[in-house]
Amino acid sequence: MSDTSTTTHDAPSFDGLSYGNWSEAEKLALSCRILAKEGHSETLAGQVTVRQADGTFLTTPLAHAFGEILPQSVMRIDDSLRVLEGRGVPNPAVRFHLWVYRRRPDVNCVMHTHPPYVSALSMTGEPLQIAHMDATPFFDDCAFLAEWPGLPIADVEGEIISAALGQKRCVLLANHGFLAATQSIEESLYMSVLIERAARNQLIAQSAYGRLKLVDPALAKESHDFLLQRSIVNASFAMFARQITGEQP
Repeated sequence: MSDTSTTTHDAPSFDGLSYGNWSEAEKLALSCRILAKEGHSETLAGQVTVRQADGTFLTTPLAHAFGEILPQSVMRIDDSLRVLEGRGVPNPAVRFHLWVYRRRPDVNCVMHTHPPYVSALSMTGEPLQIAHMDATPFFDDCAFLAEWPGLPIADVEGEIISAALGQKRCVLLANHGFLAATQSIEESLYMSVLIERAARNQLIAQSAYGRLKLVDPALAKESHDFLLQRSIVNASFAMFARQITGEQP
């Protein structure tokens, strides 16, 4: 095992870089647009929720593709899925997000989608492997639910999925998709983009060679902690957002 005891990495300096000055509704809409661009919105499957300080939640209306979402599309619901602000009805699958929020007071944003490569990996019965630097944000931070419990529209599925997630940021759901549950919209979006790319790389490597050379655990942990620093997460969100809005750095 490599000796990394003397290696330290400080947070990178992004002095002068604009992280954006968006409202929660704008960040939610931007996240949906980014997810659509990244291939996470092939069908109506998938939901995004954001916990508010007053115990309510922001989400998007049922039957709207991620690529259609604008800030004015965002609705506010309570923990019984009653609409408090906005038009339409919430996706009933948001119910299982509520189980995550109840178990995890540290979580403020949940994103769940079925992107192509994550979906393909979920069909193999194998967990996400940490075999590339870009996958290290998931080192010891991506749980695996090996059995599909059924459509996540009832309390039992919410209980199973939230229990499988535990204290990690993500969970790969067999025969289904994935869930990112973090402290912010920016971080959940960051993890959502990265997990689809990590699944893609894993499947390509396995198809080419059959097995993977895993990253050294000590180095993977170091990389995990570095790449999940808030400055990197927020700078990444701003970059993805610029690709959607067309703004220049």
